[in-house]
Amino acid sequence: MQTPMQTPTQTRDLITERLRKAFAPQSLSVEDESHRHAGHAGHRPGGETHFRVYIVAAAFRGKSRLERHRMINAALADELAGGVHALAIHAAAPGEGM
Repeated sequence: MQTPMQTPTQTRDLITERLRKAFAPQSLSVEDESHRHAGHAGHRPGGETHFRVYIVAAAFRGKSRLERHRMINAALADELAGGVHALAIHAAAPGEGM
């Protein structure tokens, strides 16, 4: 779970680490987009609230978009419960376009 002393880089790195452990992705990018949501619901000074994930992993082969999102949300349950307000997900299996 996130502590008050974490920086945006630490939260992004934690999300990256959890997704790598859960899915062993071929490619993964986690972007902190909190700065783009200033003044919107869930935004806090200092960021760490809004993230976008691009992930390609064999674990998503044969899964629907909804199933893929549920898998990622389950892997990041602590972060989503603890301070990450929004998570935009772009998930694909190898060979699929994003």
